[in-house]
Amino acid sequence: MELPVNLVIATRNKGKTSEIKSLLSGFPVIIRNLDDFGPIPEVKEDGETFDDNAYKKASFAAKILGFPALADDSGLVVEVLDGAPGVHSARYAGENATDEDAC
Repeated sequence: MELPVNLVIATRNKGKTSEIKSLLSGFPVIIRNLDDFGPIPEVKEDGETFDDNAYKKASFAAKILGFPALADDSGLVVEVLDGAPGVHSARYAGENATDEDAC
């Protein structure tokens, strides 16, 4: 029997953590997220692609916490807006915008 391994989801989003826990149920992993480790600096998502940002978040979490880490990045890519907002989706309506503002 394999011993479970800690896997850090490089997010503070409880919904995302729960979804990944569900997807990985049955595997020998203990899913944790950034909230499980106390204060950790936010990673600046300044990559040119979603993959760049996900890699940056996962590698940062793995390096500072010493556990394997998984991250994602996503957003809206609208063809008639030439791909905007793309990697800027979360901040497209402004830094302190609510979800309602963004819509």
